[in-house]
Amino acid sequence: MKNKFLTVLASAMLGVTVSFGWSFQASAQNDPLPSWNDTSAKQAIVDFVGRVTKAGGPDFVAPAERIATFDNDGTLWVEQPMYVQMAFALDRVKALAPLHPEWKDTQPFKAVLEGDMKTLAESGERGLVEVIMVTHAGMTTSEFAKIVTDWLATARDPRFKRPHTELVYQPMLEVLAYLRANGFKTFIVSGGGVEFMRPWAERVYGIPPEQVIGSSIKTKFQITDGSPVLFRLPEVNFIDDKAGKPIGINEAIGRRPIAAFGNSDGDLQMLQWTTLSGGVRLGVIVHHTDAEREYAYDRQSHFGHLDVALDAAAVNKWTVVDMKKDWKVIFPFEKR
Repeated sequence: MKNKFLTVLASAMLGVTVSFGWSFQASAQNDPLPSWNDTSAKQAIVDFVGRVTKAGGPDFVAPAERIATFDNDGTLWVEQPMYVQMAFALDRVKALAPLHPEWKDTQPFKAVLEGDMKTLAESGERGLVEVIMVTHAGMTTSEFAKIVTDWLATARDPRFKRPHTELVYQPMLEVLAYLRANGFKTFIVSGGGVEFMRPWAERVYGIPPEQVIGSSIKTKFQITDGSPVLFRLPEVNFIDDKAGKPIGINEAIGRRPIAAFGNSDGDLQMLQWTTLSGGVRLGVIVHHTDAEREYAYDRQSHFGHLDVALDAAAVNKWTVVDMKKDWKVIFPFEKR
């Protein structure tokens, strides 16, 4: 389900401008990762940064080559019970339904309106394509941006009852800040829509739009009422998932990362591209093991499916973060 959905959902979206004022800096000068417990996972990150930034050391990496890439869904923010962008698409179908009375008897829209996720899943890739193209194309980029902005301003996570952009992982915000403080450029490399993430990623993660890589749909330049606009077309442009991630990294960055962070099989090739190239490299997998504070899932999950990459972690000596054991807190609001 995850890969099928990403193959289409991850194809387009523009974005939002939201500010919640989270602090990206560590709260204690003597501890760059204060929301992490003192375990081997934390030590692996600190040791790696120390080795590649030690001038004159055998593992020193020049600042220009200090590139770190991060998956978004499940790595930087919550992806259960479904991807945020999928929740947006389903809500958008419901908002448009009054204009399409025929949807009450037409699949997959009938399933969406009735909350029948089983039937929606059974509609396969074709059904999901229909949902995505209806909700994400046929408008200008500015119009789409406003739609997403308005949705994020009111949408709430069904479990935590908070805005989706508040459900980011405090320990990962600290990693982002720690790396940047040590001369790294941090990039998002996500199967989600690039235009969905770019406008808010800088305010939420401290990552500017030019350092966000994601899936996209095609756009067309045109003059409308005397003004130049980009019109979103119902056609996939690029899927930034699985093997597409190294391709997107190469095309957008032009340098191979020396650190990569993910949480699912969709990140496997990014981790391989980053770490299996000689020299000092860091590969990290966030393993969701905390059902009480967040969620516990891996091999059997429809979203954030983690199976092959989890086995590969042991072979390739990637660091597996046990959310339950390694993180003192999950979300920024827990610190308040």
